[in-house]
Amino acid sequence: MLGLAATGCASNDLTRLGMPEPITNQAERVLSLWQGSWVAAFAVGILVWGLIAWSIIFHRKRSEQLPPQVRYNLPIEALYTVLPIVVISVLFFFTARDQAILLDTDEPADVNIEVVAFQWAWQFNYLDDKKENGGEVLFSETGIPNPDGTADPSTQTTLVLPEGATVHFDLHSPDVIHSFWVPEFGFKMDVIPGRDNAFQVDVNEGTAGEYVGRCAELCGVDHARMLFNVLVLPQDEYDAWAAEQEQAASQAETEAAETEEQPESGEGSGAEGAGAEGDTDEEGSGFGGSGTEENEE
Repeated sequence: MLGLAATGCASNDLTRLGMPEPITNQAERVLSLWQGSWVAAFAVGILVWGLIAWSIIFHRKRSEQLPPQVRYNLPIEALYTVLPIVVISVLFFFTARDQAILLDTDEPADVNIEVVAFQWAWQFNYLDDKKENGGEVLFSETGIPNPDGTADPSTQTTLVLPEGATVHFDLHSPDVIHSFWVPEFGFKMDVIPGRDNAFQVDVNEGTAGEYVGRCAELCGVDHARMLFNVLVLPQDEYDAWAAEQEQAASQAETEAAETEEQPESGEGSGAEGAGAEGDTDEEGSGFGGSGTEENEE
């Protein structure tokens, strides 16, 4: 008892009853429901243990005489029927209420992220709006499955979130059922092929730090590799990071477009060069001349 009391004084681990420290408003609601369920369980347990102790102490065998036999006791039977119904109804009410709040996505979000779970990694597409509103991808973070079949943090993607923001998640899978789980969110949600689930969280202030996410659905032989990192940043640091990612994605898109155009122009100059060998060098120097000089350098 002294050890338990000392643990409770050192932190709130004991009062959380095994739940991780919540970092969102929704996780705090789940924690409250979890604690309330345990209070109800303890109350029922104490009642049952008390009745058992009372029966053992006050109804011990004192002689060989058969105790009086009572066939019916309607008040007690009614209590045994009504009390469990009341307990279950109360638990159901709070569970249904909190579930409706957890799944509410009507509030405008500050950050929109499409979560794509695939065998055996995660991809996070940062959108300019919700998928249901036609949001387009600004930039992406994609994990790379470790070739040797083990979980390697260096190849895992990182989900970056800002403090004090409402974050909307759209969940999608192209292959099998996965489950998106950040323990500090307090709940998980399945990622199902052909069905886009969605939820959103309000990240609390003062929660900056590193966390770990994972797949909570047995999705195949390399299920254990489906881990990802979670990084919560202050709003200004997140804005700077997002601007860098968006700029890098725009630059990569421009370079890819230029690369696609070059072979088409090259084919035209090659056709003309086949007809006149002397013109080939002249036209070739005209096409992408700066690129030719760079290659020579």
